[in-house]
Amino acid sequence: MKPVIALVGRPNVGKSTLFNRLTKTRDAIVADFAGLTRDRHYGNGHLGTHEYIVIDTGGFEPDAQSGIYKEMAKQTRQAVAEADVVVFVVDARAGVSAQDYDIAKYLRKLGKPTVLTANKAEGMLEGVHLSEFFELGLGPVLAVSAAHGQGMKTLVDTALELLDLPDPDEDAEPQDPSIIKLAVAGRPNVGKSTLINTWLGEERLVAFDLPGTTRDAISVPFERAGQKFELIDTAGLRRKGKVFEAIEKFSVVKTLQAIENCNVALLLLDATQGVTDQDAHIAGYILESGRAVVLAINKWDAVDSYQRETLARSIETRLGFLKFAAIHQISAIKRQGLAPVWKSIVQAHASANRKMSTPVLTRLLLEAVQFQQPQRAGVFRPKLRYAHQGGMNPPVIIVHGNSLEHVSESYKRYLEGRFRKEFDLTGTPMRIQMKTSHNPFTDKESK
Repeated sequence: MKPVIALVGRPNVGKSTLFNRLTKTRDAIVADFAGLTRDRHYGNGHLGTHEYIVIDTGGFEPDAQSGIYKEMAKQTRQAVAEADVVVFVVDARAGVSAQDYDIAKYLRKLGKPTVLTANKAEGMLEGVHLSEFFELGLGPVLAVSAAHGQGMKTLVDTALELLDLPDPDEDAEPQDPSIIKLAVAGRPNVGKSTLINTWLGEERLVAFDLPGTTRDAISVPFERAGQKFELIDTAGLRRKGKVFEAIEKFSVVKTLQAIENCNVALLLLDATQGVTDQDAHIAGYILESGRAVVLAINKWDAVDSYQRETLARSIETRLGFLKFAAIHQISAIKRQGLAPVWKSIVQAHASANRKMSTPVLTRLLLEAVQFQQPQRAGVFRPKLRYAHQGGMNPPVIIVHGNSLEHVSESYKRYLEGRFRKEFDLTGTPMRIQMKTSHNPFTDKESK
């Protein structure tokens, strides 16, 4: 399971810039004024064989009592609760502030592994300018520059060393390929736990998420019609005796980790709420992870015909990138429409692991080119010659030929449609990679 790193600090110390460096993206908005980030953001990163999840937070004021700063503090506390290690970011040029002391006091009381990081330290003498940060009582100070990319590897190494992570190759356990790992994903209160309890036939689990327990991976074995499943928790399932207080009924980290570990993701939507930004973000992460997916619209019995039509248009526009997925209308509490969902889950898993022979793929490719050739790019027209399968879960098709770097994305979607129709690939994303043949004469110098 991926470790989680939370970036914490007062406003305008460079947390979002550091987030973009660690994830190698530009997902976090960066500007030279305080208070830009308010919600927590999530991203993936990797260093060598180790992968991790990074959480970016807004400016932290532990003692904020009202207004937006109180809500930002709540977001940061939740991020710290979800994290395995905290990176406390301070400003090397501004020095220690009273707010830094408050944050350090909070982190010391929490006792979670913490890396004290002084950002904006480019061109500074560490021994002279960073000595004052030892007053925070969090150990050695690590000097970095997120804007210039200095010290990033040392920072990640230090953070992961605190967790004493095993080697991924040594830690991997052989998995039974006959068992389908199913993750039920969705935003709060869409009925994830109700659906799982309906499947299990008893109210033995309830949905809460407690700080300090977010690394627990809860899975429930299940068998239906001779097929074995493993239901992976994304709702923070806890036995009733272990629930003390509802901190927050949704953990983004748990959902991301569950999606990474599953074979099929069941994305649950709320018919009464429509498709929200959070639904679209979860769907995008499923697609990015290459997981097979089935869409289920819960509480279908609670909406009228007008709401149903509006929801259908919303799914078509906001979740159009999942048009390959089967869509089902269900009611978890009334046990309506659940049987077809299982059929689609098994079909999506089979599609994600389908074997496609090279002769059939090549025949389909040539027929597609004969019906519609790729668009010419200048004096070049891409020549597609043959195709073969390059991987499964998700299916990867590698196309060989000449000048394939000029093949447009729309033409790739055209090819994807032809391949999907032939092999009945429902419920799984597909990757099409173009590999241009090397011309042996290009490296020879003309005399």
